[in-house]
Amino acid sequence: MQKARISLASTNVSSLNQICSSIGEIAERTKTTIAGPITLPTKELKITTRKSPDGEGKASWERHSMRIHKRLIDLGVDERALRLVMRVQIPEGVNIEIEMLD
Repeated sequence: MQKARISLASTNVSSLNQICSSIGEIAERTKTTIAGPITLPTKELKITTRKSPDGEGKASWERHSMRIHKRLIDLGVDERALRLVMRVQIPEGVNIEIEMLD
């Protein structure tokens, strides 16, 4: 049986969970098999910079971090369900990839 793997990535967890729940509702309405959403490890990007631009004075540092949250959903291939998934409103800042698996 073929399935579609949907990969979601975002820095905003609430918008990511919102999309996952809407995909789950679509699967429920179309009676398609669904596995997930599977939570993948959060990737944390850190940048440490010096506060003072010229190097004079106190050695104080600023720390910035950004977290990237990921979810994975496997959806049974149903043409109607995939069309509905493609019509879901995706907020800005959410990356979505859909690939077909054998």
